[in-house]
Amino acid sequence: MTGIFLEKLFEHNNWANQKIVEACMALTDEQLDAEPHSVTKGTIRRTLVHLVSSQQGYLRTLTLPLEERLDAVTVDFGGLQESTRKSGEGLLGLARDDQKPLRPQLQTRDGFHAEPWVLMVQIINHASEHREQINSMLSALGITPPDLDGWSYGEATNALVPIAKQS
Repeated sequence: MTGIFLEKLFEHNNWANQKIVEACMALTDEQLDAEPHSVTKGTIRRTLVHLVSSQQGYLRTLTLPLEERLDAVTVDFGGLQESTRKSGEGLLGLARDDQKPLRPQLQTRDGFHAEPWVLMVQIINHASEHREQINSMLSALGITPPDLDGWSYGEATNALVPIAKQS
């Protein structure tokens, strides 16, 4: 039963990442590069590229030996949707145990050993934080941000249905 919860967390993460990328792809260059009027550092473009590049980097840390990932991952803006989809599918596969078993201890590029679950927690938290920063910047620009919380995902997947509609 606990496996399904991890799977659902990563399904939500993938859905929310795709939604925020889609919302940002509709912005103008001026909007993407506007300096935020909040405590958020970086523009929407930089934050989104960082979010997606980091997810791909985390997946590489979970699946590749250190010598195959010495270079940092940077996704260009035009490749965000594809990278988000591919890395999201890879992470979901790990959450479902569809792929080869993970090593019990991973080595990061910055000199740490970590158990795989630490990276899985970081992936979810990191994405949530940056999606919320982007939503804040969208709001500051007068743009209604997408609803990305668990309730919205539950509604989008028909896992949260008003009782009146079930009759």
